[in-house]
Amino acid sequence: MKDTSEKFIENAVNRYSDTVFRIAFQYVYDRSDAEDILQEVFLQLIKTPPPSIGKNGNIKAWLIRVTINKSKDFLRSRKRRRAEVGDREPFVLPNDNGDVFYALSKLSERDRNVIYLHYYEGYTAKEIAYLIGGNERAITKRICRTRGKLKDFLKE
Repeated sequence: MKDTSEKFIENAVNRYSDTVFRIAFQYVYDRSDAEDILQEVFLQLIKTPPPSIGKNGNIKAWLIRVTINKSKDFLRSRKRRRAEVGDREPFVLPNDNGDVFYALSKLSERDRNVIYLHYYEGYTAKEIAYLIGGNERAITKRICRTRGKLKDFLKE
């Protein structure tokens, strides 16, 4: 029989790997790089589980925060290696609305994250402010402005 920590990790992987992958993919636009980040996030969970997460803790929020940080670290290291990122063509995830993901790819990183976390993951403005930094009012305004930008992109 598996011990509690092994069950916890297995449950987290089964439940949140898709979310972690999608968030990483929004940053790096490369399937294999997003998969590498996914592995790094869950390795960090195995090596150093967050102390605040118990039975009732919010592991999803912790995983999202770690994914964002690891994705940004990856992009910084890629810039240091002087790899070209600006000319990338957005990749569309299978089984998703390609037009929406293409329009999301045209948004700035912060706008894209706010919209994704709000509409795809169901977080409130207050929760998003906690996850990515900022205050609730600014996040609410960003959601409204970004929704307008997204509509314009989709009309094109």
